[in-house]
Amino acid sequence: MPIEYKKNLAVFRDVVSVDEAEALLEWLQKKSTARVDLSNCIHMHPANLQVLMAANTVISAWPADTVFATWLRSALI
Repeated sequence: MPIEYKKNLAVFRDVVSVDEAEALLEWLQKKSTARVDLSNCIHMHPANLQVLMAANTVISAWPADTVFATWLRSALI
């Protein structure tokens, strides 16, 4: 499963495809204190990025890949 949902933390793993965007949006709408861990994410479909941007989500951990992390930070901070 590309996104593992815990109490108030969504953990992204490997490649997160467009198929996960709707569930991510629904989960974030229900969790006002939600955080996202991207440390094990290697690729994310732009639809998921748009969801994170629209929800103004707190990122608790950035991807290990520095190029990917830099790109995501520019969009999410």
